[in-house]
Amino acid sequence: MVTKQFTGSPDEADLRRADSLAREIFSDVANKWALLIIEALGEHTLRFSELRNEIEGISHKMLTQNLRMLERNGLVERTVHPVVPPRVEYALTGPGQALRVTIDGLCDWTHRYLGHIETSRHRFDA
Repeated sequence: MVTKQFTGSPDEADLRRADSLAREIFSDVANKWALLIIEALGEHTLRFSELRNEIEGISHKMLTQNLRMLERNGLVERTVHPVVPPRVEYALTGPGQALRVTIDGLCDWTHRYLGHIETSRHRFDA
């Protein structure tokens, strides 16, 4: 295995790592299920089944995969209560809540420009 030697300044290396991490996180959370999970959790703490009921069309597998990814990225906290049967709850972390604010901004933008977007798509598709 050959490693690549970085010859730039330490600040440049930090920026490159940050950019690489940002692209990786964007790739993870920029899917419809992750965005819907973040929106569904909002200010709530929900059990798996409650979360699944909130998100129309999501399969058990997709919900599990996306919750694991969101937990890995520190956006969702999973709490297991030691009872029989086990009770597992999910909630957004501080960074998850901050991302939710950004997602809400994107939704607001979409609502604000919906007419413009639809008109442009109609004109383009004609």
